[in-house]
Amino acid sequence: MDELVVKYYRRLCRQGFENTGEIKNPDIFLDTVGEKIRICSHVSHAYMHIYIKINGGIIDDIKYLCTCDPTANVLVELLCNILKGKTTQEAEALTEASFVQALGGGGDEFKKKAAGMIELLHRGLTRYQTSGS
Repeated sequence: MDELVVKYYRRLCRQGFENTGEIKNPDIFLDTVGEKIRICSHVSHAYMHIYIKINGGIIDDIKYLCTCDPTANVLVELLCNILKGKTTQEAEALTEASFVQALGGGGDEFKKKAAGMIELLHRGLTRYQTSGS
């Protein structure tokens, strides 16, 4: 596992996972199992739910619930920190480099899972935009 991921994960374990939780009636709901995108470990019971609340085109709040490996936990925390307060257009522009910059680096596993996270986010944003919300 990437040393930077381990360091960040240990910090989360000490200080708390600040973005965990559920948002009732989110504007966007993302589910890795339903979307068949593997971001979490390959264990059959692993899942990630991401809840996004949008107000006036701005991501007002973003939370998650998951049973994932440390890399996926770090990625979803970074996702929440990066997107909170951003517009949906800024969210669409998210790249693997955004995650690498936020972490200060990242190996192949980190980048692969970041790509899955971006795909999951783009699917949710597309549904949100086509639903007329």
